[in-house]
Amino acid sequence: MMVVTSCKEVKTGMDPGKYVRYSPEQVEALERLYHECPKPSSIRRQQLIRECPILSNIEPKQIKVWFQNRRCREKQRKEASRLQAVNRKLSAMNKLLMEENNRLQKQVSQLVYENGYFRQHTQNTTLATTDTSCESVVTSGQHHLASQHPPRDASPAGLLSIAEETLTEFLSKATGTAVEWVQMPGMKPGPDSFGIVAISHGCTGVAARACGLVGLDPTKVAEILKDRPSWFRDCRSVDVINVLPTGNGGTIELLYMQLYAPTTLAPARDFWLLRYTSVLEDGSLVVCERSLSSTQNGPNMPPVQHFVRAEMLPSGFLIRPCEGGGSIIHIVDHMNLEPWSVPEVLRPLYESSTVLAQKMTMAAIRQLRQIAQELSNSTITDSGRRPAALQALSQRLSRGFNEALNGFTDEGWSMIGNDGMDDVTILVNSTPGKMIGLNVPYANGFPGINNAILCAKASMLLQNVSPAVLLRFLREHRSEWADSSIDAYAAEAVKAGPCSLPGTRIGGFGGQVILPLAHTIEHEEFLEVIKLENVGHGQEDTIMRRDMFLLQLCTGVDENAVGTCAELVFAPIDASFADDAPLLPSGFRIIPLDSGMDDSSPNRTLDLASALEVGPTGNRASGDSSGNCGSMRSVMTIAFQFVFENHLQENVATMARQYVRSIISSVQRVAVALSPSRLSSRSGLRLPPGTPEALTLTRWICHSYSCYLGVELLKSSSERSESVLKTLWHHSDAIMCCSLKALPVFTFANQAGLDMLETTLVALQDMTLEKIFDDHGRKALYTEFPQIMQQGFACLQGGICVSSMGRPISYERAVAWKVLNEEGTVHCIAFMFINWSFV
Repeated sequence: MMVVTSCKEVKTGMDPGKYVRYSPEQVEALERLYHECPKPSSIRRQQLIRECPILSNIEPKQIKVWFQNRRCREKQRKEASRLQAVNRKLSAMNKLLMEENNRLQKQVSQLVYENGYFRQHTQNTTLATTDTSCESVVTSGQHHLASQHPPRDASPAGLLSIAEETLTEFLSKATGTAVEWVQMPGMKPGPDSFGIVAISHGCTGVAARACGLVGLDPTKVAEILKDRPSWFRDCRSVDVINVLPTGNGGTIELLYMQLYAPTTLAPARDFWLLRYTSVLEDGSLVVCERSLSSTQNGPNMPPVQHFVRAEMLPSGFLIRPCEGGGSIIHIVDHMNLEPWSVPEVLRPLYESSTVLAQKMTMAAIRQLRQIAQELSNSTITDSGRRPAALQALSQRLSRGFNEALNGFTDEGWSMIGNDGMDDVTILVNSTPGKMIGLNVPYANGFPGINNAILCAKASMLLQNVSPAVLLRFLREHRSEWADSSIDAYAAEAVKAGPCSLPGTRIGGFGGQVILPLAHTIEHEEFLEVIKLENVGHGQEDTIMRRDMFLLQLCTGVDENAVGTCAELVFAPIDASFADDAPLLPSGFRIIPLDSGMDDSSPNRTLDLASALEVGPTGNRASGDSSGNCGSMRSVMTIAFQFVFENHLQENVATMARQYVRSIISSVQRVAVALSPSRLSSRSGLRLPPGTPEALTLTRWICHSYSCYLGVELLKSSSERSESVLKTLWHHSDAIMCCSLKALPVFTFANQAGLDMLETTLVALQDMTLEKIFDDHGRKALYTEFPQIMQQGFACLQGGICVSSMGRPISYERAVAWKVLNEEGTVHCIAFMFINWSFV
């Protein structure tokens, strides 16, 4: 056997000790063949010699070794290129970390100096402090503010003065100690990490700072970051009112920016800004911004109806070219979002620097990294679309949902009267000029000229449930909250224009299939197509049902991300899935509130569920740190849109209001089932109606198992009911109970049982016993069922069953036994699946 020990072109011919020298023509021919087929077979190598006369004097073995060496050189070249890129990245990250370390050392020195100064000042302070001295302090503070922001006019010179001051303040925040920065919770810097993310501590307003590396040149980075609506989903628009060139080659822009309100409970925000773009002496590109206010006597923008004027303190981007390509960027966002204008329960959203970092600062770096990856790969996804096209669809979904949620009058929205209850708000757009999220007339998507859009929206407060967990349940168990008849009606309206209201409601659809389309590089956002099978929306569809498709955007499914909101936004589409198809987004937004809120709020959703720690599908481990979320609160906002004919407005409004109220009720029920709470002997597991209290059912299950099988089910060291319940709940085998109805349905399952069935205690009620078994399992069950009822128990051989999500599950064996109540009558049948696992 020949071993190639190097990548030299050493050829093994008749004399293995000699080099085989190739002419330039032969090397050119071999290179051409290599690009066509880098690893030819022996038959192909012989064919090459016959087809290329110039290679006729070379033996097949020699050609084989040449290709081996050529592949080796190619592999080494790629590896060297990869290592060089990694080295450049590590060098840049090291430089960034050293700069951050220097900044922290300066901050420590400043804090030590201030601490010493305040100590000395405190010691020198006497009890003879008078009101006059206090007044002098206030006056000196006012003079300080006046010196910080001296009055200026709206002339180019005055604006340039404001711009230069903004640049200085921004740079002091980006690289200095103007703000006390603390590390963002859960963010750790490293060569493959997001970067360095920090939030402010003890400064005016909310502020966030991020440093990172991106594989784009500074000019491209500035172009992307200036286009804020393309990456900041809460940004509705940025209008450039005026552009002024400066003598140093920079530009000053006057901007008007609008931000969407994240919920129905707060007004939207707008900003009147000055943006200054310039190049520093070291070649770094700087884009800095600040609000213009009356204190500076600059040009003013009058207040706009339905918006609260917020303030942006000096913020921006510092972009430095990186050796070997790419850029090092420093981003600072510093805002005063006027929290006084929102209900007190929502103020944490406007007073949290973590929320600002997640929604804005980190979103900017994510967008840069996403674009850098797309430019380097230039791939086409499985759906046949480039990532940029799919991102455009995501933006249309998000923007359409935000527009419906905010209902701005300049888009044609108006509120209509309600039925006396203000829990659901109804908006109507009777004369829509443009399709939401798509710059084409409505007539291109909806044939009817009298069509209008109705939006039903509401917000509710939730407690003690993780937004990510709740969102995953809503995504995976659509039948728990959606009405298939209204889904089908909405799809038909978008596709062909509405003809009538939903008629007789059909039962649930046959099932849903999630078809992934794309995701961002950090998997924080997913775009997918939902296929709803066998859906009908009216009396005529009772026999002939059809499949329905939804384009769906899902974000915030990571429980470990701090401060992120979870969104599930979807819109009906037809099977063609055209890029210019009209989209009418509806969905949910769940925003976590700070855990420091007052737990006694009367508007919270009460934890009526259980004392057991139930996770996303009932699988929360008792030791999981995220289970300590007793004070976790979030606000959920729901918005659903419908297309209708103008003369049907009243009927559609009634239907939409009832539908959203039913969704609210379903979500509250699911949230209660998903809520973890503290295990106590006084509050047991609340099971479905008709099911005994959890402690009682546990005693029945264990006592019946002992009576019929002669051994103890649980090896508990304590006889306390609390300990028995906890032991059963965390038993390693899947234990579940089903009713004795003609069609047995499950009524209870322990932690492992919920894990195995991939469901929750609420959804468990809709699962029948026969649906989890395959044909062989059902036959065995029917055979053994009489023995269970006569003998009291039966042992079933191992087999295959199916979870609620359609995943096959294998189990080694199963035991079934009758569960007797205190009167000795049969209450239910219990099953225990031993050593189960997903196939």
